[in-house]
Amino acid sequence: MKIDPQTIDKMAHLARLNVQESEKAGIAESLEQILSWMEKLSELDTDGVEPLVHMSAEINSMRQDIGSHPILPEIALSNAPSERDSFFVVPKVLEV
Repeated sequence: MKIDPQTIDKMAHLARLNVQESEKAGIAESLEQILSWMEKLSELDTDGVEPLVHMSAEINSMRQDIGSHPILPEIALSNAPSERDSFFVVPKVLEV
């Protein structure tokens, strides 16, 4: 499939990319190569082949969510430049 400059312009617009004129020839060549590989894949007989949901058969092994070594408020606040009533005091960042 031949990729024309208008197609590259449209894809760049949709992807919100700024593509220079000097880059368009290389991009077109790369896209044509990718599309030719995809056309080659369509030649394969995939009848009876189930689609993959995941690339591997690995199952996520989740650890239990158990807290350990909690930081006591006194220790955490000992590093604060300023604190009041067990809270960090920080400069105001929003104007109301």
